[in-house]
Amino acid sequence: MSLDPVAAFVEGPHREYRERVAAFCRDEIGGRSDPESDAGARVRARELVGSMGAAGLFRPIAEADVRGCLVAREVLGWWSPLADSVFALQGLSATPGLVVGEDPGGWVARALAGDAVGAFAMTEWEAGSDVASMATAAVPEGDGAGHYVLDGGKAFISNAGIADFYMVFASTDPGAGTPGISCFVVPADAPGLEFVGAQVMSAPHPLGEIRFRGCRVPAGALLGEVGAGFRTGMAALDRLRPTVAAAACGMAGRALWEAVQHARRRQQFGKPLGSFQLIQEKLAESATELTAGRLLTYRAAWEKDRGAARITVEAAMAKAFSTEAAQRIVDRSVQVLGGRGVLASHPVEHLYRSVRALRIYEGTTEIQHLIIGGALVRGSSP
Repeated sequence: MSLDPVAAFVEGPHREYRERVAAFCRDEIGGRSDPESDAGARVRARELVGSMGAAGLFRPIAEADVRGCLVAREVLGWWSPLADSVFALQGLSATPGLVVGEDPGGWVARALAGDAVGAFAMTEWEAGSDVASMATAAVPEGDGAGHYVLDGGKAFISNAGIADFYMVFASTDPGAGTPGISCFVVPADAPGLEFVGAQVMSAPHPLGEIRFRGCRVPAGALLGEVGAGFRTGMAALDRLRPTVAAAACGMAGRALWEAVQHARRRQQFGKPLGSFQLIQEKLAESATELTAGRLLTYRAAWEKDRGAARITVEAAMAKAFSTEAAQRIVDRSVQVLGGRGVLASHPVEHLYRSVRALRIYEGTTEIQHLIIGGALVRGSSP
């Protein structure tokens, strides 16, 4: 895997950081496969948070260096989808605090040091893309003691059950829609916060459901202003959305690499598999899509790092294209590998299960298309 196609969008520190991340992966991951059980993934995720923090890998998150975050997720995605998700979730749980410039309870600093596992709790069973349908409510306590009481539930929450704290989005004005949503930093041991259970995925990942039953938190747990939670959450997602595309590129890059190695080694009908034109066509399509996705992705991050106020459309393009392309690239790689590509022991089989979720979380492909199309109709430049 090379940064050459995106050389114009990265600088010396990013190349140096890439080598640090790669060295971490060689030392901490090496030939070790991701766990194949939910319980194993939960244990491994907590281990990785600590080791990444000790290695200083979360620095780009703290510094809002989007290209640095891209480098991390592309390299981690190449080596281990679970390690990639660990980095991503620490970023997602810390970034709302970085956006607002507040750190209630010191949880953001602890997350970025690798001393605490964070979770971003926005999604509900009936409120996914439609955030305004959120039912979880936060009501000021009536005794004037300066507390809020949270009631409701969250589903499909990454790190649920292993997190030390949750960035919780709740309605403080149920009739106001998204302007009525506020954000709270809630410790996992807060009375009334319950881990309902794991939601097991095809590619093991610490996902689960949590519930609030009269969960009482101090007013100081409010992040930013009342009613600013949706804006804060969207600003965090805006900053991090290109990193999902980078993870997709990392996974796709690994799948393509495995396919190319196989095409070089495998002999069929007396000659290398890679000498067949139909195999070359698959590899060529994958390489072209991967390069295009990387260029879209690093260009979006470059715009943000050089001072763009918003990169909503650029990030949407990068995520939509790269995640969809990654699915195709991994699928083609399975086809090139043949029977080996569907063996549970093969990394491409694991990638086949892992890459699918990227087209859904942090905004589905369909939502990204609505963002792009809406901007075009309004006359915004792509």
